[in-house]
Amino acid sequence: ILGVLAQEIKSSENPESSYIAASYVKFLESAGARVVPVRINQSQEDYEKLFNSINGFLLPGGGVNLISSGYAKAASVFYQLALKANSEGDYFPIWGTCLGFEELTYLTSGKILLVRTNTTSVALPLIFTKGARESRLFKNFPTELLEALATESITENSHIWSLSVEKYNSDEKLRNFYNILTTNKDEKFEFVSTMEAYDVPIYGTQWHPEKNAFEWTRPYIPHSPNAVKATFYMADFFVNEARKNFHHFPSEEEESKALIYNYSPVYKGNHSAFEQIYLFS
Repeated sequence: ILGVLAQEIKSSENPESSYIAASYVKFLESAGARVVPVRINQSQEDYEKLFNSINGFLLPGGGVNLISSGYAKAASVFYQLALKANSEGDYFPIWGTCLGFEELTYLTSGKILLVRTNTTSVALPLIFTKGARESRLFKNFPTELLEALATESITENSHIWSLSVEKYNSDEKLRNFYNILTTNKDEKFEFVSTMEAYDVPIYGTQWHPEKNAFEWTRPYIPHSPNAVKATFYMADFFVNEARKNFHHFPSEEEESKALIYNYSPVYKGNHSAFEQIYLFS
């Protein structure tokens, strides 16, 4: 059972209203996981109880503040709990996608080190670093899929901000914590597009593995066989990481109440970047 973090709806008059894009839920469910929504603006006690009930945590993409938002504050709690748990032998994985990737760079370094890139609506092939194909994340991918990721434009990017390789190299905390697995380039910068922590199961992609299979609202999202295969191999990897964790809810009743099955996704169609979202008030 994996937690997926909600985030504020900026256009809402209700500051408590939040959402989760359904594609992140489908992404995890496609690999055999169940999902619990992690609501924003909950107490430390509530977050600690939930942390001890779930087997991993996903920070989705979006567009909220990396320091002051409810998303950021909840992310910080789970990040610190995960570091403590992993240091004590309690294997707890975290995944960050796009905004989640950016949040991880802030949580690790304590600084906003991002640069503006021309990457708001483009699919790109990955540039693998030396040894990346032997990383925990990629080592069990089929050779033909790794070749496709390196030669075909099947990783979708929807971000204004990126962590440049130069900024990564300039920050000792990031350098010592994360191994760069892939990069990409725009006209000005080479930026980190996939990373994994050296010593703990924390992973980040600046690109969106979930969109290839589950989002159809934008023409630049790739849906080729290899693009969809990439979605499922990424999901399978992270869910398998979560299977190494043995947290559980205190009772079946509490587990059932927490699951996202208690909520119904809303179809947004062409009015949103997402086909469906879960709404929380």
